[in-house]
Amino acid sequence: MTQGGRRHTPYARLLRHGFTDPEAAGRLLSSPQLSRVREDPLFLDALGATADPDLALLGLLRLVEALEGQGEDAQPLLGTLLTAKPLRDRLLGVLGASDALADHLARHPRDWQALVTYESADLHPGIEEFEAALQDADDRDALRVAYRRALLSIAARDVCGTSDVARTAAELADLATATIRRALALARAASPEDAAACKLAVIGMGKAGGNELNYVSDVDVIFVAEPAGPAREGETEDTERALQAATRLASHMMRICSDTTAEGTIWPVDANLRPEGRNGPLVRTLSSHLAYYQRWAKTWEFQALLKARPMAGDPALGYEYVEAVAQLVWQAAERENFVTDVQQMRRRVVASIPAAQVERELKLGPGGLRDVEFAVQLLQLVHGRSDTSLRSPTTLEALDALAAGGYVGRQDAAALDAAYRFLRTMEHRIQLYQLRRTHLMPESEADQRRLGRSLGYRSEPVAELHKAWRRHASAVRRLHEKLFYRPLLDAVAQLEAGQERLSPQAARQRLEALGYADPAAALRHLESLASGVSRKAAIQRTLLPVLLGWFADSADPDAGLLGFRKISDALGKSPWYLRLLRDEGAAAENLARVLSAGRFAPDLLLRAPEAVALLGDENGLRPRSREALTQETLAAVGRAEGAEAAVAVARGVRRRELFRTAAGDLIGAYGTEGVAQQEPAAALDRVGAALTDLNAATLAGALRAAVREQWGDELPARFAVIGVGRFGGREMGYGSDADVLFVHEPREGVSEHEAGKAAFAVATEMRRLLQLPSSDPPLVIDADLRPEGKSGALARSLASYAAYYARWSVVWESQALLRAEFVAGDAGLGERFIELIDPLRYPVGGLGDDAVREIRRLKARMESERLPRGADPTTHAKLGRGGLTDVEWTVQLMQLRHGAEVPELRTTRTRAALAAAREAGLIAGDDADVLDEAWVLASRVRNAVMLVRGRPGDTFPSESRELAAVGRYLGYEPGHVGEMLDDYRRVTRRARAVVDRLFYAAE
Repeated sequence: MTQGGRRHTPYARLLRHGFTDPEAAGRLLSSPQLSRVREDPLFLDALGATADPDLALLGLLRLVEALEGQGEDAQPLLGTLLTAKPLRDRLLGVLGASDALADHLARHPRDWQALVTYESADLHPGIEEFEAALQDADDRDALRVAYRRALLSIAARDVCGTSDVARTAAELADLATATIRRALALARAASPEDAAACKLAVIGMGKAGGNELNYVSDVDVIFVAEPAGPAREGETEDTERALQAATRLASHMMRICSDTTAEGTIWPVDANLRPEGRNGPLVRTLSSHLAYYQRWAKTWEFQALLKARPMAGDPALGYEYVEAVAQLVWQAAERENFVTDVQQMRRRVVASIPAAQVERELKLGPGGLRDVEFAVQLLQLVHGRSDTSLRSPTTLEALDALAAGGYVGRQDAAALDAAYRFLRTMEHRIQLYQLRRTHLMPESEADQRRLGRSLGYRSEPVAELHKAWRRHASAVRRLHEKLFYRPLLDAVAQLEAGQERLSPQAARQRLEALGYADPAAALRHLESLASGVSRKAAIQRTLLPVLLGWFADSADPDAGLLGFRKISDALGKSPWYLRLLRDEGAAAENLARVLSAGRFAPDLLLRAPEAVALLGDENGLRPRSREALTQETLAAVGRAEGAEAAVAVARGVRRRELFRTAAGDLIGAYGTEGVAQQEPAAALDRVGAALTDLNAATLAGALRAAVREQWGDELPARFAVIGVGRFGGREMGYGSDADVLFVHEPREGVSEHEAGKAAFAVATEMRRLLQLPSSDPPLVIDADLRPEGKSGALARSLASYAAYYARWSVVWESQALLRAEFVAGDAGLGERFIELIDPLRYPVGGLGDDAVREIRRLKARMESERLPRGADPTTHAKLGRGGLTDVEWTVQLMQLRHGAEVPELRTTRTRAALAAAREAGLIAGDDADVLDEAWVLASRVRNAVMLVRGRPGDTFPSESRELAAVGRYLGYEPGHVGEMLDDYRRVTRRARAVVDRLFYAAE
């Protein structure tokens, strides 16, 4: 039949009411049991209003069949369903949302009557009402049935909108309290002697303690007990007997709730939040609890105790426990490692999520429920010590109190409240379906459709659900950091009348809790940056909440904030600067990471603040090629007046490129929202090549400047700079000198004497120019590896090198030449020099036994004489056990012995030579991996020390903040510097064992 061009078949009607399988629904409706209701339009409308009409209809038919199967008349149910809208909405709403509760009604069909009453007490039941509902349960099965009957009414109020999510969570916690009390009563009745021997209190923890429980969740508890009678001084036997009795009672109570019977289970009772966790006794006395918390407890345990409330058992003992531990809870923020502990807790949670589940996590993932709860609890710990209004164990109540006290911005609190309610409602509806504990978004479209409809999305439930979820999760991610820092700005800004603000004391407390060592100075910086009514101040107030969070996530927040103030003072009048940070998403985070990671990169930036623009360019932190750098440097030198001005320009280019390289390295090491952490070995290779290229370009500029100053366009001699050491190996670190050899060759018609004199003058002038006093980092040219060392000529002709190497060369010079590579000047001359030295560094037939012994003797002498006095040989990155020298000499010995026969060994790079030796079978794969790991780690330690301290070093810093910053660069979370040092010693110890076998031929 059609009407107005629209088909009105039974199937079409069912589809319009939200059924997804109208054929199956039609069959169900045609069953005799539903004949009384099938044509009723209100009945169909009520089905269409449920989360899953197909599921609701099937559940109703199962209920009617179950009633008839037990000899009951189903007509009162169907009649009430037609005449009473409250029952219709409640019953069908539950059946359409929960397959598990439909199963319960199919097993216990008379329980539908629990949904009929609609009195005021029924609308808002509390612990007393739930206790009354459970009081007749005299065994485990009866308790389960009564629990689910009560759960039916909670779910009905939830899905019908009578209770909001906070009220539903509170009711679930109240039902859990009543259930625990009834289970304890059953345990006491089963063991009256144990019950008489002790006073036992059950302390609710977690969401149960916070009156914000889920449908399916572990109920976290802690047990505390005392002897039943007055304590007799010195009588430990009474206490022991009482603890044994209490332990039996507590264990029995847990089993009553947790065991699976014919009626299923209620929920696990989890006592792992107790002192010492699973390894500690299940029950302790109050004094034992306090002794543990005063001496051994970690920060997370005090955070957990925020939720503690007496739940069951002896009320006086329960309240005494809660009052006693509260004094310790509100002192937790004064603990020495509070900030580090708090940062670790959140990272540990995120890191534990399986990668495949991160995108589906409602609770633990970024922008999830735990972010909100964690932030609120941290602020409670920081400010609750001086403001008792913040001590609510319930997340939403605590958030409201934080906003009322000015500790959180009101708009931020409102947005977070809305997001938290939405996420908790999602979590509730997901769990309600099967009454299973889960925090994951379901994967099937049918499950997502049911979930979306349960939240009120009807036109496109799946698409609308995901859109809302993304919006709220994004709000949580954004506000999670702002929560801590926005009020700090309000504390130093001009607020409208009536607005609450942090007191100076509260602001200092928060900054201390977030890791700022000098909160008074930090507040001064904030006031300087954010006070006033200018557009600049307004933008800073927008940026700073997030920046402060990134600073606090570093090893030195104070340095980050101070650096940001200096940069802002230098660039504050530049219109592009704040616009860059505001509009370019990555720029602000990149800047925060760079400013708070150490001294080296910020010092470079402060000398030329305009380089901050590199941080907002997607390609701005990628190293530039040597060709591009050399071209830019030579062009800049060509425009300059005089050699000193020319080299100043070249050093300016180098400074910018040093910053580019260091910033990219730091951001890659830390990782940001838009940049994943880089693989360490690849990052090290990239840094080494970039530093080598920019230093080669700088030398090319200095050479051009020195030649032009005295000789114009052409020097009387061809002149080449050969890089050796780390320079030639393209393995330079931030603190490396440029090890070089200078070689020249007379041009046609020029005498050897004149050419030599000119070459010496150029080499000397290059060294002078590059070390002139300047704000730019100097580039030290070290030519000590030349023939005869410091006593030899600074620059030699190619013929002179040939004569020397033919007659006087010793084995260590051949070893040094393994990393010789042309870097600047006349390329043809450079190639001829490389051809000259190849037979020395890759001798045909390898090294003789005497040469091998000489190399080993030199190495042993170096170990005994060159390690600085007082240095720890287990942590010295260059000369220590398993450090750079150990690995490099081992690799170089293989190159000297086999380079003539294995062409792949003819490389100046340590890691490439090591890989070639492995491929050639000269070293076992495991040994090569050990040496490579040690070399990479030692090189990164040296780079980290330079980045953190701003000056070169071969050992770990002794100052705690510097050591922590080195650890962060190396990938260790706060508080793990001991693990970092242990790992370094382990890696280098294994490398030394390989060196002893391969280099020293020790068995």
